[in-house]
Amino acid sequence: MSRVGKSPITIPAGVSVNITDNDVVVSGSKGNLTQPVLEGITIKQEDNQILVSRTDDEPKHRANHGLMRTLIFNMVTGVSQGFTKKLEVNGVGYRVQLQGNGLKFNLGYSHEINFTLPEGITASVEQNVITISGFDKQRVGQIASDIRELRKPEPYKGKGIKYENEYIIRKSGKSGKEK
Repeated sequence: MSRVGKSPITIPAGVSVNITDNDVVVSGSKGNLTQPVLEGITIKQEDNQILVSRTDDEPKHRANHGLMRTLIFNMVTGVSQGFTKKLEVNGVGYRVQLQGNGLKFNLGYSHEINFTLPEGITASVEQNVITISGFDKQRVGQIASDIRELRKPEPYKGKGIKYENEYIIRKSGKSGKEK
């Protein structure tokens, strides 16, 4: 039995879960999320808990067991608390500004980059630290990854956009001596 899959999910106050044969719909104060039920997985709601189980021990169903439980847990957490990712913009002259429904970047290119945020995702900027927040964990992570792709951190001076807790391994440069 999957250690992740067999643990129950507690439903907090203010969150409603609707389970059908094909879908799981989770609604909360931040929004609504829908997830199709994976093959070989059964989902039951008892009192204020959700139980995820599998029909048999086929390898594909065993793999989907823990995955389905984690997806539902992330949906419940997202609609009640939300998710955030922080990015840092490092480099001389590298700037970011909040502009309407998006972000405006100066990243050392000959032009400014305008990044439009999709619906359901919000951003805030404080001294070159970007905070991306939303209720869908996958979308928050994808938007943070897309922003990082605009200018990845380079290993010589560390300039670029990096995650808040990301460590950049520095290279010594052309002369080969440590600086």
